[in-house]
Amino acid sequence: MSHLTTETFDSNARAALVDTQLRGALRNATSLFGKRRLAAARGLENWEDLRTQARAIKDDVLLHLDRYLEEFVSNAEQRGAKVHWARDASEANQIVCDLARQQGVRNVVKSKSMVTEEIHLNDALQASGMEVIETDLGEYIIQLAGEAPSHIIVPAIHKTKGQIAELFTAKLGIEPTDDVDKLTSVARNVLRQRFANADLGISGVNFAVAETGTILILENEGNVRLTTSLPKVHIALMGIEKILPRFVDLDVFLKLLPRSGTGQQLTTYQSLITGTKRRPEDEGPEQLHIVLLDNGRSRMLAHPTTRQALACIRCGACLNACPVYQQIGGHAYGSVYPGPIGAVITPQLIGLGKASQLPYASSLCGACREVCPVKIDIPELLLHLRAEITDRKQEQEQAGGRRQEQAGGRRQEQEAGGSFKKRTGERFAFRLFAAVMTRPRTYEFSVKVGRLLQRSIVRRGKIGRVGGMLAQLAPPLGAWTNARDMRPIAESTFREQWRAGLRDDTDPGSDT
Repeated sequence: MSHLTTETFDSNARAALVDTQLRGALRNATSLFGKRRLAAARGLENWEDLRTQARAIKDDVLLHLDRYLEEFVSNAEQRGAKVHWARDASEANQIVCDLARQQGVRNVVKSKSMVTEEIHLNDALQASGMEVIETDLGEYIIQLAGEAPSHIIVPAIHKTKGQIAELFTAKLGIEPTDDVDKLTSVARNVLRQRFANADLGISGVNFAVAETGTILILENEGNVRLTTSLPKVHIALMGIEKILPRFVDLDVFLKLLPRSGTGQQLTTYQSLITGTKRRPEDEGPEQLHIVLLDNGRSRMLAHPTTRQALACIRCGACLNACPVYQQIGGHAYGSVYPGPIGAVITPQLIGLGKASQLPYASSLCGACREVCPVKIDIPELLLHLRAEITDRKQEQEQAGGRRQEQAGGRRQEQEAGGSFKKRTGERFAFRLFAAVMTRPRTYEFSVKVGRLLQRSIVRRGKIGRVGGMLAQLAPPLGAWTNARDMRPIAESTFREQWRAGLRDDTDPGSDT
């Protein structure tokens, strides 16, 4: 399976921007999901109250996660499940592979699960000699294509109907067709045989209830029901943050997640699994193994700002609302978690060194925060991570400067001096900005001067790419316009228009 990396995000994004077919597919899909979400949210009078309640529940869980995890494990094992703890991806993969080998497993069916994508479980199982089949239609499509998911909820959101038809023709040997019903029928027939032959079913977990030891898995296709009930052994992998305290808490999240993710009032299937089956005629697996994965989540708990990212319920709403994701899709992020939430989760899971570009993949417009069903302040998280990246660079520069000074290298000393000058220049620029913005007369004068100076660079009502001497004199202007247009200063400010007679045009009897 081919994967782009987080370290090459900039080049990944540039390549995606010239893919017109990709951008068209993304625009259609994200717009549709955005409209559906808005309509579904408006259908609930207490939508904002539910968001507030959900965030309060999640905050409580994250503050007392150790207690709720112990309660969940105790109740799940009392009902026949076996719980395993995995500190990282390697340990989780080892646990699953060992369990599969102990059962003599050869064929594995797997439902859609982001956490298994996070740890690359399929690769580990295949390396152990097992055949793994994704049973979610979107995941099955990208498995055939040898790709990673492009969206948290809709893995194949980047593919058009024509591309899927070509893929099925090439991989499954069917006659060329773009009839959606026929393509779906072909996939159903292939997967049914896989279910019949499966020795092991693997799933993720949407929510886990501490009070009862129950796991809940949501879906729309019915494949989870088959994955969790036909094979004798079921392994469920979940991040440790998926816990909810009480069974009644599900009512809140089952109103928020489907509406935020796909615009549905409720997903088609809700599979509630509490332990193993007691009698032969009961549904469910004979063995249920639950793997609790940390993989960096404990580190995120340590800081109150980063902790809130663990409240995410993986609805994908922030991806659909993000102007950056809408243009480049998920693969450009080089991570299983794309979009705004991926830009804050991924650096914390794999390290800032490998994902330092992702926190900058945002316009900070706040659309992600507005649509998040659990009110995660993603822009705050992005700024927090950017500050950490900047601090780390400065520490590295200072450490490098000290080493260079000790080595007596003149060139290195000059580079360290250049970094010092850069930081001094930044401080001076911000002080100058503050001085102008806090003095009305100085601000008005600077606007007039700027209006005069910009005449040489305004073209067709906008400031395009600025280069040459001006870019050297004002590096931020050159850097900003290198990849985007800039709006010029208006011909007159609001205050100037007010003084010129706008006040006389205002109706004193109006509310405006």
